[in-house]
Amino acid sequence: MAKKRALVTGATGYIGGRLVPRLLEAGFTVRVLVRNADKLKDVPWRSQVDIVEGNLLDAEIVSEACKNIDVLYYLVHAMGEKGDFESKEITGAHNVARAAKECGVKRIVYLGGLHPSKGELSKHLRSRAEVGEILLESGVPTVALQAGVIIGSGSTSFEMIRHLTDVLPVMTAPKWVGNLIQPIAVRDVMYYLIKAADLPPSVNRTLDIGGPDVLKYSDMMNGYALEAGMKERAILRLPVLTPYLASQWVNLVTPIPRALAVPIIASLQHDCIMNEHDVDQIIPPPPEGLVPYRRAVHLALGKMQEGDIETSWQNASVYGAPSDPLPSDPDWAGHRVYLDIKERDCAAPAEDLWAIIEGIGGENGWYSLPIAWAARGFADKLVGGVGLRRGRSNPEKLRVGDSVDWWRVERIDHGRFLRLRAEMKVPGLAWLELSAEPQPDGSSRYLQRAIFFPRGLGGRLYWLSILPAHGIIFNGMADKITAAAVKRYEKRTAQ
Repeated sequence: MAKKRALVTGATGYIGGRLVPRLLEAGFTVRVLVRNADKLKDVPWRSQVDIVEGNLLDAEIVSEACKNIDVLYYLVHAMGEKGDFESKEITGAHNVARAAKECGVKRIVYLGGLHPSKGELSKHLRSRAEVGEILLESGVPTVALQAGVIIGSGSTSFEMIRHLTDVLPVMTAPKWVGNLIQPIAVRDVMYYLIKAADLPPSVNRTLDIGGPDVLKYSDMMNGYALEAGMKERAILRLPVLTPYLASQWVNLVTPIPRALAVPIIASLQHDCIMNEHDVDQIIPPPPEGLVPYRRAVHLALGKMQEGDIETSWQNASVYGAPSDPLPSDPDWAGHRVYLDIKERDCAAPAEDLWAIIEGIGGENGWYSLPIAWAARGFADKLVGGVGLRRGRSNPEKLRVGDSVDWWRVERIDHGRFLRLRAEMKVPGLAWLELSAEPQPDGSSRYLQRAIFFPRGLGGRLYWLSILPAHGIIFNGMADKITAAAVKRYEKRTAQ
C-alpha cells in the first residue's frame, strides 16, 4: 500500500516540530511548508522531508506545496502577534482551503483551541475559530481538533504554570484561577493528529479533545508543585487583577513575554473544557488511555531533567522582533554602524573554545557582570520584551532559530562560528558574533564582534550611553570565555 503523503504547515513550531518525526515513524511521506528553511538546518529529520519555503499568504506557494498531498496539517496560528493578524490568518486559511480543493487533497487536519459556544471570544480565540470554519467549508473533508491547555516539556502553558509556581510561595492571582480547565498531554495531541489522517471522508466537523482530568487552574499549579517536590501554594484570588494586569504580572515573574502571555490569559477567562466527547466514537482513545495531568507533568519534568526537549515555546518567533538577517559587510556602505570588536589568543584548542561558545547563555550565563545582564533583562521585561529568563532549550547544543535569552541564533557553523540576533527592545538592530579559529600550533583565536545599526537619534544616543559599560562587559566576556576554554581543555586532558 502506498505511503500517505502529508503536508505540515508550522513545522518549526511547538506542535509541528514534534509531529513531523512521528509522521515519518508512522510511515508517511512528509513535506513541510516553512517561512525560513534555515530553521530546519540542524533538525535530525531534515533530510527525510521535502521542504517548501514560503508563506501561507502567498497563494502560489501554497498551491505548489499542496500538489500530490493526501493529508494537510494546518498548525499555523498568530499566537503572540499584534495588529491586524486576523486578516492575515483569514487570508492564509482561504489560500490553503482553495489550494487543497484544487490539488485534490483528501483530508485537512487543523488544531484549534477549546472555546465556549456562547459569549464574546478574545481576538486570538475568535481568529482560530474563524480559521477552522474556513477550512471546514473548503470542500475538502476537514477535522478541526480543539484542544485547551497542552502539557509537555517546553509548551507555553506548562512553562507558565511551572514558573508561576516555582517563583511564588504565596500567589496573588486573578479570579480565573478558579475556572475549570481540561488539560491534555502533548503526546495525546500527537496521537489524535496522526489518527485523524485516517478518518473517512464523511467526517467534516470540529472535535473537542482533552485529557481525563477537569481541574481548576489553581489545582493545576498545585499539582505541578507536588510533582516538582514542593509544597502546595497558597493562592489569593484578587478580582481587581484584570487580564491586562495579569499579563503584565506574568510577563514580569515568568520568562513568558507579554506578547504570548496576553493570548494565553485571554483564553483562560472562561472555563476551558470539552463541550462534547464525540471524539471517543470517532477516534478511540489510545490503548494505554489518556495521560492524567499529574502524569503529564511528571513526564515533562523528566524530559527537562534529561535535557531532552524536542520543541519549545522559547524558539517561537517573537512579534515585533527584527527578523531580517545581518547584511554582508559590503552592504554596510553608507549606513551608520557601530562595532565593538574583541580578539584574544586562547591556549586551548578550537574544539574547547567552541564548546564554551555554543554553551553560552541560559544557566551558563554570559561570563561577565551577571548583575548588569540581569538588570538589562529586567528592564527589557518592563517594556514587554523577552528578557533574559527565556533561557535556552538545550544547555549544550544550538541550531538556527533557537533562542538564547534575548538573542536568537541566526547562523551557526558548528565548531567555528555563531551569530546571534537581538530580540530585546532596542532602538535599532543588533547582532553578536562569536568565533573560534584554529591556529597552526594547536591553540585557537577567539573573535567577538558586536554590531549595532542605530535607528534615528535615539539609537545613536543609546549606543553612546552604553559604551562605557560595553568596554567592561565585552572585555570581560572575551577574557572569561577564553579562560573557561583553557580550564575545559585542562580538565579534559587530565582525565
